[in-house]
Amino acid sequence: MRARGVVLQGVLAAAGLAAAFFVWQREPVGAPGEVVVLDAPERALERVRYEDASVQVELFREGPGDGALWLRLGAKRELRANETAEQLFTRFAPLRATRSLGVLEAEKLAEVGLKDSPRKLVVKLASGEHAFTLAAPAIGWGSPYLRRETDGHVFLLSPSLLPDLENAAHRLVDRTLHAFGASDYDTLTVTVGSTSRTFLVRARERRPAELLPRDAPDTPDETARKWHERVWLLAPAQADFLGRGEVPPGGEPREAFRVEYQRGAQRIGQLTVGRGAGGGFHARTEYTAGWAKLPPWADSIVLEAEKVAAGH
Repeated sequence: MRARGVVLQGVLAAAGLAAAFFVWQREPVGAPGEVVVLDAPERALERVRYEDASVQVELFREGPGDGALWLRLGAKRELRANETAEQLFTRFAPLRATRSLGVLEAEKLAEVGLKDSPRKLVVKLASGEHAFTLAAPAIGWGSPYLRRETDGHVFLLSPSLLPDLENAAHRLVDRTLHAFGASDYDTLTVTVGSTSRTFLVRARERRPAELLPRDAPDTPDETARKWHERVWLLAPAQADFLGRGEVPPGGEPREAFRVEYQRGAQRIGQLTVGRGAGGGFHARTEYTAGWAKLPPWADSIVLEAEKVAAGH
């Protein structure tokens, strides 16, 4: 009896080890935790495209390696992408999910919103494209289901992955006007029509820098300083930026004034404000992809620019 019991215990132990081995070998299905949907290094990632019935968004690198990240809205509008977009982009290589649900039957696909869904996600790597279907928002909101087209596997994504793509025009556009900071230039020139005035910039500890007219360097111009402070702080809304090659309705804005920035003898940037055909004002700089619509109160900056340029 004792020998028979030992044999029985050995058989049971072997069966347990075999079961554990097969569970270990099998892809976890329905278990919480991190699951890799697309295993690829970040350096291989080239583009991420999201689209549904009304929205088409694409994030892509321009140039090899760590080139600038750009955002394409619709078929044509191309804008610089912001830091939020940079952080989002890296989450697609590798692409991870919170749960794997395996291959679902047609009835279950309909239940989770994946059957005939118009929402698509395409991740392009250096080695090729990978396509996914996303659950319809009415069903999948808060629980973004994703189906991998190569094998039909369904995954549950993190709820934080998709909202920025869905609202890219308001969340992923870079609103930066200049690639340099306020301490990076020592000369600026204001031009209105054929009239120009150049100012030297004198930094002051814990106080705003002074603007000194080049033709009167001993007399700080406080009016010019306050005016330029408003110019420097211009911040168009994300939705008001136009893309590369775009012009506002009615054609190219007519220049109202221009500010050019230098460090030593090197020109490092400029800001141009122009009046559009409809009377509104737009700005563009050395950094922006195109024109950006300014708020209505910008007309007061334009009116004062002539006084600053003329030294009145």
